[in-house]
Amino acid sequence: MSESTSFDVLVDKYISQFPSDVQVKLQSLRQIISNSAPNAVEKISYKMPTYAEHGNLVHFAAYSKHIGFYPGASGIEAFKEELSRYKGAKGSVQFPLDQPLPEELIRRIVEFRVRANVEKSREKKRKK
Repeated sequence: MSESTSFDVLVDKYISQFPSDVQVKLQSLRQIISNSAPNAVEKISYKMPTYAEHGNLVHFAAYSKHIGFYPGASGIEAFKEELSRYKGAKGSVQFPLDQPLPEELIRRIVEFRVRANVEKSREKKRKK
């Protein structure tokens, strides 16, 4: 079993522990992230699904009333106006389970994080 396959199983297992309506939202979020960051590695980190490409991009986790989405402080700051309708903190946002996921916004946040990580990686290489 390859490393990515074993992580796929772990993420599948993570998602399967929730009620079916929440599983649908988590699978949708997973698909949006995978489509928006096709080169990202899916793994479990901090006990939640995590996507990494030149460092961590985003994490997500389900709770009783919301899905926590963690694009880091830069991801929140860059989209703070559009995220203002949701509860959140410096590096996270809460998407209520009783509302549709803002799929287009999530896609743009993930793509932003990919660009930011690629640029950060290039900067590190230039300094060497």
